[in-house]
Amino acid sequence: MYHHEGEEIFVIDGHVHLWDAREENIKHRGGEQFIQCFYDYHTGFTPEDQQWSLEQYRHYGPDRMTEDLFGNAAVDMAIFQPSYLTDFYEDGFNTTDQNAELAERYPERFILNGRFDPRDGEAGLRDLERQKERYDIEAVKVYTAEWKDDSKGWRLDSDDSFEYLQKCIDLGIDKVHAHKGPTIRPLNRDAFDVSDIDDAASSFPELTFVVEHVGLPRLDDFCWIATQEPNVYGGLAVAAPMALDRPRKFGEIMGELLYWLGEDRILFGSDYALWDPNWLVDAVMNAELTDEQRDEYGVELTTDVLKKIMGENAAELYDIDIEAKKEQFRSDDIAQEFGIADHYETIDGTAD
Repeated sequence: MYHHEGEEIFVIDGHVHLWDAREENIKHRGGEQFIQCFYDYHTGFTPEDQQWSLEQYRHYGPDRMTEDLFGNAAVDMAIFQPSYLTDFYEDGFNTTDQNAELAERYPERFILNGRFDPRDGEAGLRDLERQKERYDIEAVKVYTAEWKDDSKGWRLDSDDSFEYLQKCIDLGIDKVHAHKGPTIRPLNRDAFDVSDIDDAASSFPELTFVVEHVGLPRLDDFCWIATQEPNVYGGLAVAAPMALDRPRKFGEIMGELLYWLGEDRILFGSDYALWDPNWLVDAVMNAELTDEQRDEYGVELTTDVLKKIMGENAAELYDIDIEAKKEQFRSDDIAQEFGIADHYETIDGTAD
């Protein structure tokens, strides 16, 4: 568990992947363009001494992922967000079934999310049922810019999508994480647009919609939607690394989010392996707003606010008992493997 200025911060990384972009898995030129674009984001925002080689980045595997996330107790739990991209990659880029291997090895540490694509029709509905039955998922990740045959994207507010959203409700899946971020080569910018969140959130108030990447670069559009739709949350993946490389821009983003959404609907995410929480958690926890931003937005990045963003909000959303988890983590396999049991004692050295 992370400690900051004498406070314990329970960190739930709300956006992680276990991907495979090895050359032998690429079946379409878009797969190579995609991972190269991901790598550009990695090197563009990662401190030079923390950057990976492209070969490492293509396929890091479950053991390295486990160590990077939990080895120094920077992260306590993580949520898998799949991105299939099966038109680009033979076995998929980052699928629910692939992620399940690691999630089932450490079920106390990982939350496994599923996925749907309404263009899959009846077969996709059956697969959604399979994911629920096999893994008991409580959330799905959707990727509206993914290519499928001749289609280069879809919308959450379409009739086909609404059929799937209703299916989620019927199955007891109550959270939808929607990728709405910067363009990734060769995908289309317009397919990441946030406008389809509006009608979907209004039409399905039983569901919580987490807009990953807070709609960047469409932050204003996202905030105007989220302020009217109380079931819309924002995920900080992509925004978070700006805390180190572009602190004033990060302050602007956080100011807008806190002003419009408040402190209870923002979730931390590293987007691992785009960025590593080993340095990213420090960057976010030490971020500050400028005096001008404090005056304009009337908010502050206090430790109590950051506690919510870094873990408590996700815990509320996923019904995680943080105190019970801290007790469990003093003796789980991860704590033993990496020698971090002492991180789950209180600051004065006693057990919680």
